[in-house]
Amino acid sequence: MKSITITAGHSNTDPGAVNTLTKDRESDIVIDMRNMVAGYLRKAGITVRVDGGGKTNNTLSDAVRLVGLSDIAVEFHCNASSNATAKGVETLSKVKDKLLAQSISKAVSSVMGNPLRGSQGWQPENAGQHSRLAYVSAGGLIVELFFISNPEELGTWKEKKWLVAKAVAQVLIDKAKG
Repeated sequence: MKSITITAGHSNTDPGAVNTLTKDRESDIVIDMRNMVAGYLRKAGITVRVDGGGKTNNTLSDAVRLVGLSDIAVEFHCNASSNATAKGVETLSKVKDKLLAQSISKAVSSVMGNPLRGSQGWQPENAGQHSRLAYVSAGGLIVELFFISNPEELGTWKEKKWLVAKAVAQVLIDKAKG
């Protein structure tokens, strides 16, 4: 059975994107997602590594070091835009992980009802504003769950976050056991 690293984007010193109306912080959302997914994976008997515990979130360099210690590594983020109606989910990865990236994005979309961005939910690491992402370059996948700047998507996340985490965990469990 494969081992899985689950990390939360940003760290305790970098909140990432912040919703200007609700003051929700990306770092808080992705820490919750990391903890929920890791919990589901452990319950399924999967060996899990994380970049902190509880509300603690280590730095990107710590997260990148964990990527090579597991068979699968996933980090969670939220997108943000000056356009409050921007929406969707995407997972950035190397081409070799495209199918897994698409499966993860489809799992999020199936619960939240948000559209798949890119190629059926997959984007290469150099898509959009990105040039080279250390986490992806090390072999991990970065999941942009939704747009924190979109009040509708943020509300859906708050209502369904446990279901989103369970759906993503199930994709990873199937991959680890398959």
